[in-house]
Amino acid sequence: MSTLNVSYIMEITRRDFAERFAGSVLGSLWAIIWPMVNLFIYIVIFGKVMGARLPGTSQMNAYGIYLAAGLIPWTAFAATINRSASVFLEKKHIITKVNTSFSSLLLHINLSETITYGISMLVFFIILVFQGYDFHGSFLLIPFLYYLQQLLALGLGLFAAVLNVFIRDVREITGVILQLWFWFTPIVYIPDILPSVLQKFMIYNPAYILIQSYHRIFVFNDYPPFKALVLLTVMTHFVLFFSFLMLRYLEKDIRDFL
Repeated sequence: MSTLNVSYIMEITRRDFAERFAGSVLGSLWAIIWPMVNLFIYIVIFGKVMGARLPGTSQMNAYGIYLAAGLIPWTAFAATINRSASVFLEKKHIITKVNTSFSSLLLHINLSETITYGISMLVFFIILVFQGYDFHGSFLLIPFLYYLQQLLALGLGLFAAVLNVFIRDVREITGVILQLWFWFTPIVYIPDILPSVLQKFMIYNPAYILIQSYHRIFVFNDYPPFKALVLLTVMTHFVLFFSFLMLRYLEKDIRDFL
C-alpha cells in the first residue's frame, strides 16, 4: 500500500476547495455566503418568523438553533460519504498513471468538507454571540464529536469506494441510503414524534447519537450521552479498521480493474 504524502493531500484539498467556485466572480467568498444564507433561514425564518418552539427550552429561536446544530454536521458527514463512494473512479486517471495512495484521495475529501464545516460553524458561533447566547462547558466537546463523525464517514466512505469499483451501482445506492438515513435521524424533527417502536431502535442509529450530542450542547446546554459515545467510538474504529483491511486486501485488484 502506498504511503501517505501530506503535501500532496494538502495540495489536492486546496484544489478541490478552489474548484467548487472556479469561474465565479466572488470565488471562495461563496464558502462564507452560503453558510450565512442557510443559517439566516434556519435561525431567523424558522426560529423567529415562524415562532417554532421546542419542548424543554424557552428560547425564542430554539428550533432554528436545533436545525442548524443538526444540519451543519450532517452535511459534512453525508457529503464525505457520498463523495468518497465515487472517488476512485473519478480519480482513475491519476491512479492508473501514478502510484497514488488511496487513503490520500479519501483524506482530501474529508479535509475539504472540514473546511466547509469550519466556516459554517464559525458563522453559526458569530450569530449566537450576537444573539447573546449563553455558552456551556460542553462546547469543548464539539471538536471530538466532529472527529468521531468524520472518522466514521471515512470508514463508510472507504467501504463504499472499494465496492463501487466492482459494482458501479454502489454510488447510487449510497445516495439513496443517505437520503433515508437523513429522515430516519431526528435533524429537522424531534424524536418524540416518532412511534415508540422506532424510538427504541433509534439508539442503534450512529447518526442519531452524533446529532443528539450536538442538540444537547447547542439547544439544551447539556453534555452528550457519554456511554453512547464510548460505544460509538469503539464501533467507528472497528468500521475504519475493517474498511482499510478490505482496501489492503483488494488494492491490486482495484488498480487492475480501473
